[in-house]
Amino acid sequence: MTGSAAASASGAGPNGGAVPSGAASGGAAPDGSATRASGPGGAAAGYRPAGTLPFGAEFRRQASRRRTQLALGFMVLLPLIILVAFQFDSGDDDGGGRGEFASLADLATSGGLNFTLFSILVSASFLLVVVVALFCGDTVASEASWGSLRYLLAVPVPRARLLTVKLLVALAYSGLALLLLAGTALLAGTLRYGWSPLTSQVAAELTPTEGLLRLLAVLGYLAVVLLVVAGLAFLLSVTTDAALGAVGGAVLLWILSSILDQITALGVLRDFLPTHYSSAWLGLLSTPMQTDDVVRGAISAICYATLFWGLAFWRFTRKDITS
Repeated sequence: MTGSAAASASGAGPNGGAVPSGAASGGAAPDGSATRASGPGGAAAGYRPAGTLPFGAEFRRQASRRRTQLALGFMVLLPLIILVAFQFDSGDDDGGGRGEFASLADLATSGGLNFTLFSILVSASFLLVVVVALFCGDTVASEASWGSLRYLLAVPVPRARLLTVKLLVALAYSGLALLLLAGTALLAGTLRYGWSPLTSQVAAELTPTEGLLRLLAVLGYLAVVLLVVAGLAFLLSVTTDAALGAVGGAVLLWILSSILDQITALGVLRDFLPTHYSSAWLGLLSTPMQTDDVVRGAISAICYATLFWGLAFWRFTRKDITS
């Protein structure tokens, strides 16, 4: 009893090893060096999981990457390329079999709103899919390929917080890319073709104010639909260490879904494909607006995105990080 009490008083550890009383209390060690006090759960004093990897720091870090600069730069450049291409249109191809696309191109030169609509139309089915897949599929896989992911977790940044911040930054850049495309097209088209009513093949002429509101609704719906691509690319990003595989895999699966959606023999099964309502935004341009498929498409996209993100968090919080 006396020995036990003496051991306790002198700071003996549970295995008989001596524990300096200064270290146990956060004070000075026997050699005179100071020790750091521990917080709850043994964490260092002042450590806050919510304070690690701030959104702003990650946003600036991704902004410095070449792929971010090139992707956003191309979003600005594309409408200007289309604008220049229209200047070389000689008007001799009306009978060349261009058909519906030719009429859409003719509408594009009738005003800034129509030029913006045309730019969105030619970008929505593939280019925007690639850009969103790039931002969301590269974000975690690139860290793994560089070997820096384990160091981020050793800071330590909680795994759930790391995924949350990286996902939010990727979504922010995806939304910025969409806005840059539409904003540049609207500015360039208005300067070149004027501020005219919005016309389309599925609606009566809309006033510029109403047309602008319709375009904003189209952008909002496209942003929701592209959440499916974001979720799928993000899931692949936490599954593989190859960023190109995550980006390419998401794009290929989206294309596969689009191909399957064209097979009418699938019947009602097509309604459950993530791309089935990807073109429902055209209903927002009709007179009156057709919103039934828009609502179904938004619900479908949110469900798919939530499922993919949930699987991504579940997978990442349980996998061994070796890179």
